[in-house]
Amino acid sequence: MDLAFTPEEQAFREEVRHWVRTHLPSDIAHKVHHALRLSRDDMQRWAKILGSRGWLGFGWPKQFGGPGWTAVQKHLFEEECALAGAPRIVPFGPVMVAPVIMAFGTPEQQQRFLPGIASGEVWWSQGYSEPGSGSDLASVKCRAERQGDHYIVNGQKTWTTLGQYGEWIFCLVRTNTECKPQAGISFLLIDMKSPGVSVRPIKLLDGECEVNEVWFDNVQVPAENLIGEENKGWAYAKYLLAHERTNIADVNRTKRELERLKRIAKAEGVWDDVRFRDQIALLEVDVVALEMMVLRVLSAEKSGKQSLDIAGLLKIRGSEIQQRYAELMMLAAGPYSLPFVFEAMEAGWQGNQLDGGAKGLSEFPGGNVANAPLASTYFNMRKTTIYGGSNEVQRNIVAQTVLG
Repeated sequence: MDLAFTPEEQAFREEVRHWVRTHLPSDIAHKVHHALRLSRDDMQRWAKILGSRGWLGFGWPKQFGGPGWTAVQKHLFEEECALAGAPRIVPFGPVMVAPVIMAFGTPEQQQRFLPGIASGEVWWSQGYSEPGSGSDLASVKCRAERQGDHYIVNGQKTWTTLGQYGEWIFCLVRTNTECKPQAGISFLLIDMKSPGVSVRPIKLLDGECEVNEVWFDNVQVPAENLIGEENKGWAYAKYLLAHERTNIADVNRTKRELERLKRIAKAEGVWDDVRFRDQIALLEVDVVALEMMVLRVLSAEKSGKQSLDIAGLLKIRGSEIQQRYAELMMLAAGPYSLPFVFEAMEAGWQGNQLDGGAKGLSEFPGGNVANAPLASTYFNMRKTTIYGGSNEVQRNIVAQTVLG
């Protein structure tokens, strides 16, 4: 693979860099660079800014209102957004369900749902996992029964990320119990304002309600909200998961966090520890290798090849690297990684946010906004090797693909 970008690609990077740094609100960038809490308004405000430029659906083809960028252009866009301190695009709408609607939805469904996703106006959630169906996704039990021109949905989804903000949710539902599990699943789009839908936030160790339970009690869903054919949802789910696993790797955010790790190590006095610096160097080598894998997957998608096996490998490496940088940050800060009080952090107790804090440095150990919230981030990152298909399952997929 030729790692040198062409002059045209370099010019594209400069265009994106200038636009992002001009339009990204400084208060949002500050929160991202210092791991402060992002509100719903913060995330959707940036989504709408991107939507107004036509870049929220940055991976979309032109026929559906996207920019029609090449794989390299998409990669450069994500990199510049991450390095500037932009929030990660909430993927459920533009990155996950939109490609499914484009590939398998009817023209009417595409006209109905894609504009709201592209503009950032509509917040989508994902309804895959259930209390007894996570990595074994084919065992979902949430039931949808056809009654005339509606489906009646009953059941539960869990670990629904940011589901408390959701306006629509795409769900895998059981529509046939008389066949093998994979053959009885359908892909349904559900308005979360429908009667019978209830969301119960789950408070995590860091005090955030990042995930939720979503309950369906005799929820009526128009049959026109079925994507593709009934009982063919497993094929659509696998198509979506290839996009999700590529997204989980999040190499560009990893590159930004690697630089943050270096700042923390210097601020906390462990940069001069050769053994600790060796661990950072090893991590950096793996980040470069991860980036090469991302480019390989994007190139495969551009050529129309099936990249699910590579996406699984990408998910394994990306999630493990995220855990490693989170652990190294916590170790670098030592006991200063433990305090975690939202009000105190947002009031600036870690240091001068306008001077040392904004630069990622401080005059005294622990007095650094960039240190917060390191311990809670470490614990939160333990999930990365589980969601989107556990790494054990992904290793089996990769092995089956390679060995047959």
